[in-house]
Formats: sequence, structure tokens, C-alpha cells
Amino acid sequence: MTAQTDTEPVDEGVLMSFVFRAVDEVGATLNAALVVLGDKLGYYRALADGGALTPSELAERTATAEPYAREWLNAQAAGSFVRYEPETGRYVLPPEHAIALTDESSPAFLPGLFQIALGTVADSDRVVEAARDSAGLGWHEHNADVHVGCERFFRPSYLAHLVDEWLPAAGAADKLRDGAAVADIACGHGASTVLMAEAFPRSTFVGSDYHAASIDVARERARTAGVADRATFEVASAQRLGDASYDVVTTFDALHDMGDPVGAARHVHDVLADDGVWMIVEPMAGDRVEDNLTPVGRAYYGFSTLLCTPASLSQEVGMALGTQAGPARIREVTAAAGFSQFASVAETPFHRVLAVRK
Repeated sequence: MTAQTDTEPVDEGVLMSFVFRAVDEVGATLNAALVVLGDKLGYYRALADGGALTPSELAERTATAEPYAREWLNAQAAGSFVRYEPETGRYVLPPEHAIALTDESSPAFLPGLFQIALGTVADSDRVVEAARDSAGLGWHEHNADVHVGCERFFRPSYLAHLVDEWLPAAGAADKLRDGAAVADIACGHGASTVLMAEAFPRSTFVGSDYHAASIDVARERARTAGVADRATFEVASAQRLGDASYDVVTTFDALHDMGDPVGAARHVHDVLADDGVWMIVEPMAGDRVEDNLTPVGRAYYGFSTLLCTPASLSQEVGMALGTQAGPARIREVTAAAGFSQFASVAETPFHRVLAVRK
């Protein structure tokens, strides 16, 4: 049967192609939970360490029930996350997949991305109501998978690129080596702050975030890393860091989340030394919608709708830049705050690094 629209007849082949593509999307949605489950239960680690395993062997190695291990393995095989060997009834995690799913030091590490996605989707009913009420949903109002997943997703990229690539590209590394005062605004769990403090013992660091629970975690991270003497943390919004002067200011994956990014930028302008640099790391994005119609852009637009835009709308001003604002929009924000120099200095598939000066 062929349906008819107001403009053109429906192609049944195109329709069914879309239906099956949508079914694949349902599988992908469920797989986000399966990846997090596999990460939390140790399934991926057991496969990485144990080679080809049967469901019973995986269950035994992880002290879990075999029916869960069996169905999880079949779902992972159907999604090509693991490889099934019919002749032996065993399942294999390819070494490349093992890096992406078990190595938290690799910038390719993915479970954190799935964890923040799963946490974000879990709160989507609240976003439905916020959209109807022209309201927002604050970062602090989300569940722990959002907060923990965010750190686990971004920290491997910071570990791989921050000290040796991004800071030198922004012109900040020499200042930090010599001894600089650094403010890390919207630091979350403090991953970026602690990494910089470990690498540059002559410098002092103040991390700030409005989310008190995240600051508690950041302080513990600093104590564990042995840098609490030079990395301190404050509960403060981006507009209320204090009146101290800083040689370097950093903001990682957070400017677009702010309700008043121009106000935050004005505050940075006030506290930044005349020869200082503000290094802004933002999700990778182009300036036009068509630039961002990619797998990474798709994920970021999803986060923008369900997480970042509601966060901005929950705050004063509620500018709602969006996760894919792009460098031109960020430049407008910094120029409105009085900055005159702006450059894109580094990028990865997930990040763009910007250097801003007076």
C-alpha cells in the first residue's frame, strides 16, 4: 500500500529503509546502558584480559549470573562491539576495542561518554517539562552518572593533550613552568586543575565551580594526587571568583553551559593580568550547522538539547549558547567582554582550544 502526502507519493523502499534505520537507533539507545553495565560489572576488562571467552567463563570471572553475561555478549556481538566465533561459541574483544573500552589513560576511552549519555537520557522527562515551561535544569539537578561520566569522558583527553599540546599552543606553558597564578573556572571534579598542578609545581591553582558536591570531589582528588598544597578549590560561580589577579585562566568544556558567559568573560577580563592568557577549551564545532552534521556533532547536539542548554537556561540571563556554538560565537562573547585577541590554537576530534588575550 502506498500512502500519499500533500506534496509527493511515499516511496515504500525509502520508508522501510528509514524504519530499519530507526530500529538500529533503538538498539544504539539500549546499548548505551549495556556499555555502562559492561563497564561497571567488569565484562570488558575480563574479555580484554582473558581472550576468547564463553558466557559461563565471563560470568565466572566477573562473579555475575551467566544469563546476564550470555545476553549481554549476544547484544555486544550484534552491535559489533565484540566478535562472536560460532565454531567455538566464544566471544572476543578486539584489541582496538579493548583500548577504547578499558584504557582510561587513552583519549579514545569511551565508557565515560556512554555514562554521561545514559545519565542525561535518564533525566529527559524533566527536560520535557522544562521545555514546556520555558525553564531550565541545572547541572546540580542531574544524577551522578552525568557528573561522573563527564569527568571520565573528558579527563583522558586532558591527560593526553593538556600539558604537552594545549597549554604550549595557547602560550601558557612557559608562564606555568616559571610559576604562575592560575584560575580554573568551572572545574567540576578538578581533573584539569590537578593535572596542571602535577605538571607545574611552581605554579598555584584555584579551581572553582558553583556545584558544591563537585568541589568536594575535586579537593579529594587534589589530596590523593599530593597537590593540595598548590591546588585549592572554591565553591563559586564564574562571575564571583574574587578579586585576585591571575596570569592564566582556564575554562574547560563549560563556557557554553553558563547562563551568562559574557558576564563570566568580563570577570575573567577583570582578574587576568595584562599579559595573561585565557585558555578556553570547548567541544569541537564549526560555525555553521552544516559544519556540525557529523557523528561528533550529532552527539554534541544531543547533549546540547538535553544537558547544556537546560543548564544555561536554569541560570541568570540564560544565553543558551549551545554545545555547538562554534568559534565565531565564542569570539563574540569574549569581544563583548573587552578582549581584543582571539585565536583557535589546537583541536582534536572532540575539542577546540582557544587562546584569548586583552
